Amino acid sequence: MNKRRPYVRTMAGWWKKNPYFIEYMAHEGTALFVAAYAFLLLFGLWRLSRGQAAWNGFLAALHSPLSTWLHLILLAMIGYHSYTWFKIMPRTLPPLRLGGKRVSAAAITGGGFAAVALASAALFALVWGISA
Repeated sequence: MNKRRPYVRTMAGWWKKNPYFIEYMAHEGTALFVAAYAFLLLFGLWRLSRGQAAWNGFLAALHSPLSTWLHLILLAMIGYHSYTWFKIMPRTLPPLRLGGKRVSAAAITGGGFAAVALASAALFALVWGISA
């Protein structure tokens, strides 16, 4: 009877050995901050559905220094998440060709950033126009 023990490869810290995986895990970790902000917005909608007093209480809580720091942290983490999302976009898309030439990774990433900037400017103009 064979008494050899099977080889068991340890999985602890596997991602720390390669810079690509470190960046990948950081990207995935920042997704938790995206989810936290989504829950914050959902909580705000729930408070809005509870009436004016509940909504005013939510708005008052948003004006606290703790909320300001929380939003700055969330903004930084969501910004990093977005940056890494656009950075990996050329690797996840099928090869794009324009005029018979393959579109460069930098053009794809730059196009993603340009689309976000344009959409943000349009949304800002819309909100500014409605509030004025």
